[in-house]
Amino acid sequence: MQRMGVKEFDEHELRYEPLIPERWTDFEALFGERGAVGGCWCMWWRIKRAEFEEQKGEGNRLAMKEIVESGEVPGILAYSDGKAVGWCSVAPRGQFPVLQRSRVLKPVDDTPVWS
Repeated sequence: MQRMGVKEFDEHELRYEPLIPERWTDFEALFGERGAVGGCWCMWWRIKRAEFEEQKGEGNRLAMKEIVESGEVPGILAYSDGKAVGWCSVAPRGQFPVLQRSRVLKPVDDTPVWS
């Protein structure tokens, strides 16, 4: 079903896979030339703001690629009919330094969680 240019997916149509080096080209295709939103490449919470702004675009793409190539899994891709159609960044909270420093989103206790 399609509404206002956005396809709705039945949950059974989707498959979820970790972002690993072999899926990097799928991630790039999903994010497009501009890296999703303004060259973010989903690095907003992963690096200091000044660094994010300085390397916006290609620098953020390379930073995310380095994470993926290191063997760390920074999130999951959603697939429909063999094509990446969605993304969710998820990792232990400690891998999001900006989140760690947030006064508003500070941890409520010492329990290790994923974000």
